Order: sequence, then structure tokens, then C-alpha cells
Amino acid sequence: MTSISADPRPLRTADLGTLVIMSWSRETPDGDVPFLLACSLGDGEGGPEAVPAAVEGLLSRSGLAVGGDTVLDATALPGLPIGLLVVPGAAALTMPGVNAQFVPTPEWRAAADRRGYACLIFATRPWPGGEPGDGEAVAAFANDADTLSSAAQVVLSVRSLRG
Repeated sequence: MTSISADPRPLRTADLGTLVIMSWSRETPDGDVPFLLACSLGDGEGGPEAVPAAVEGLLSRSGLAVGGDTVLDATALPGLPIGLLVVPGAAALTMPGVNAQFVPTPEWRAAADRRGYACLIFATRPWPGGEPGDGEAVAAFANDADTLSSAAQVVLSVRSLRG
């Protein structure tokens, strides 16, 4: 089982297009779990067809493998160059080539504060269209078998600024 990519793929940033981060939480028997979906809108130079290769290049440069059922627990890998910073009213996902800021839902924020982590699904498939903020559409896309089988899945520690 390989959880960290050793051979970075070429990265064509022009093909990434607009990257969006969407947050939601899911109720489990142990309480809410915070999730993030990161994906391209498919509006890059090469169109939606070029997105998978561009995202795979981005992910491999960050040490993330794509596909399979493996969920990488980055909370135990302090050297992994991926971070999730949460502050009042905002959050940011950072990794080589990405500094994506977003406004999490209040439910997501409460779940992330309680758990101290969030589950990131970074899709290589582009968003299929429509409004990316719709919670049901986000969950349906993130839970689709084709999305999950071609995505990187990572558990990230939630960091915050301390005064």
C-alpha cells in the first residue's frame, strides 16, 4: 500500500482552472464529521478534459497518491506539505501551488473544532456544472464512486491562530 507519491507528475497550472473548496459535515454515530471537497471547475486552458492530469500533478507534488480506497492520515505526518488553517469566519487549505481560502459552514466549523481534523477529498474530476455551493450536490459528487476512485483522500489536522 503506497500512501505517498514518490514520483511527481508534470504540473500544468494553466489546465487546473479555478479550484474551489466546499465544506459540509455528515452525522455519524460519534457525532458530525467535517468534510472538504476540493475540485476544479474545469475552466482551465485545456478545458475539463485536461483537469485530471493537472490535478494529479498538483497532488503528486504534495506527496499525495490518487485513487484506491486509501485515506491518508496526515495528522501523523507532520512533514507533509499540506495544511488546514481555521480562523473565525474563514479557513484556508495550503499545499504547494495552492492557497485556497474559503468560508466554512457553521456546522462544519463546529465539527472541525470538536474533532480537531477534517477529511479532505481532492477530486481529479472537474465539478460537473451547476452551483458548487449546493450542499446536496456537493455531497453527491464527493460520494460518487467515480469521484472517490480518482481522488486523493486525506485527514488533515485543523490548525488555528492562538493569541
